[in-house]
Amino acid sequence: MRTIPSLILALSTCLALPGAHAGDALPPHALAAEIERPTPPLVVDVRSEEEYAAGHVPGAVSLPHDRVGELADRLEAGRELVLYCRSGRRSRIAGPELEARGFRVRYLEGDYPAWEAAGLSVARPDPRPQGDATE
Repeated sequence: MRTIPSLILALSTCLALPGAHAGDALPPHALAAEIERPTPPLVVDVRSEEEYAAGHVPGAVSLPHDRVGELADRLEAGRELVLYCRSGRRSRIAGPELEARGFRVRYLEGDYPAWEAAGLSVARPDPRPQGDATE
């Protein structure tokens, strides 16, 4: 049962960070429902590319927090974003920079560990080479 205390710690850390507002946090199941809307928010994984490749929220784009300034122009201007990382620290660093660029930013409550703990689908790259038709 070590996961429950870890989730509580991650959530409390996330909500205690500067710029965090309770209304900005979206629980995992609520995000899963929003992803199914006709106009879903863009889910942004601000962890490292290696963490993203190990598993991410389906449909999420990778935008490492330390490259936000360099890569933010690739995002659709004015788009609603939902950010997440592992503990909330990196998403709270990236969020204000994206807000300054005109994005509406919300955060995944409990970040990626909460998504996994909720038993929601996790996307991983297909390990097969492109064009491999074997099943």
